[in-house]
Amino acid sequence: MKMNKEREKVIHRWPQKRTPKKQWISILEGVPKDSSPLSQAFQLTQKASQVGFDWPNIEGVLKKMDEEMKELKEALHLRKRKRIREEIGDLLFVLVNVSRFLQINPEEALKKTLDKFISRFHYIEMSLHKEGKSFHQSNLIEMDKLWEESKKKKTVVF
Repeated sequence: MKMNKEREKVIHRWPQKRTPKKQWISILEGVPKDSSPLSQAFQLTQKASQVGFDWPNIEGVLKKMDEEMKELKEALHLRKRKRIREEIGDLLFVLVNVSRFLQINPEEALKKTLDKFISRFHYIEMSLHKEGKSFHQSNLIEMDKLWEESKKKKTVVF
């Protein structure tokens, strides 16, 4: 009976002696969920890299990019839309990793490319307009020729 009373005391005291467990927090915490997916990918790969989860050199990242491109081509061949979407996501993620590895902000790189695309497309539009043509009165060969012209002029047309 005395043994049971001692046991009860130990059981009664046990919760008071327990120290609270430290809450686990992921290394990936702190990346804003409301930022663009491109920005999230960049920040997530930065955080993973900081703890050593990274390729030792650019060759490894480029090899992974080739692997993902091959997987995308396979998915396209199979015409599996769900898998194609997944492989495009994987390829985009690797490209973000390439930019991070080279210390190039992917948002800025993409923005510059968008500006360049808009400028060149406007060149096509304005050139066709000057000739009194619409896109429907043109063809891909003519538009591609104008695209190449716009690249040589390197002018911003807005």
